[in-house]
Amino acid sequence: MSTELQLSERVIERLATEETVWLTTVNRHGTPMPTPVWFVWNDGELMLLSQRDTPKLANLARNPRTALHFNTDAGGDDVAVFTGSARIGEVGEAPEWAEYAEKYASAIERIDYTPERFIAEYCVPVRVTVERVRSW
Repeated sequence: MSTELQLSERVIERLATEETVWLTTVNRHGTPMPTPVWFVWNDGELMLLSQRDTPKLANLARNPRTALHFNTDAGGDDVAVFTGSARIGEVGEAPEWAEYAEKYASAIERIDYTPERFIAEYCVPVRVTVERVRSW
């Protein structure tokens, strides 16, 4: 297991290639709410985009502490769990958009969006500063 942002080569690879990470927020009743999201990794932060007025944004506004994780392999191995604090950015403030659009070009097309329509709808950036990583 690794901690304190000592990222294994496998975790670094997954940060670059995985399509989905699970973001877990906590709702107003204290219930953990996992949500699959697309993301890019940039210098110790996971950046994702959200539609406006979503439960995950409301949850993060109330409590910015969060955890994210990748799916495991079929045997329950290849684990990577990230914990940290989230910041909700301003609408349209996503300097990582070019990297995000490149990473998700085929996925955006697969869901019948154009890049322009996607960024217009998923316009709220959320940045999670990763404080700890557990992986094995």
